[in-house]
Amino acid sequence: MRYLAVFILSLVFWLLLTFSLKIPNLIIGGLASLLSAAIFSDMYFKTPSKLLQPHRYFWFLIYLAVFIVECIKANFDVAYRVLHPAMPIKPGIVKIRTTLRSDFARTILANSITMTPGTITVDLIGDEFYIHWIFVRSEDPEIYTGMITGLFEKYIKRFAE
Repeated sequence: MRYLAVFILSLVFWLLLTFSLKIPNLIIGGLASLLSAAIFSDMYFKTPSKLLQPHRYFWFLIYLAVFIVECIKANFDVAYRVLHPAMPIKPGIVKIRTTLRSDFARTILANSITMTPGTITVDLIGDEFYIHWIFVRSEDPEIYTGMITGLFEKYIKRFAE
């Protein structure tokens, strides 16, 4: 099942990159997907049956919408700080504890935080993230954890774990 999941995802990725359904492209994509499935299937998808659960795709789409909205809000916030004459920044590194269990879910959260302007994931040790934040708004860990992870963690739990 793992081999099939890696093969299908690799082939879909290949087709999205090339955007062509011509026979030579399908043959090369199929061979490349077979090769990647043979090499990498042991590294991914501990439980490939999760790929067959349609509710996970629904929650992933909800997560994408939330991520886009949060990214837009963060872009405006960073633009305000850059364009303001006094440049109101208060940078710092904060420690956030996550309840996500899988490495895949933690990676998605770390990348989501990093891709949101104004925050960068510096390190991940166990269930603790170290985040560089352009404007530390609170000294209380519960408050700033909610501000940084926002709704990300809530939706990542629904589709990635």
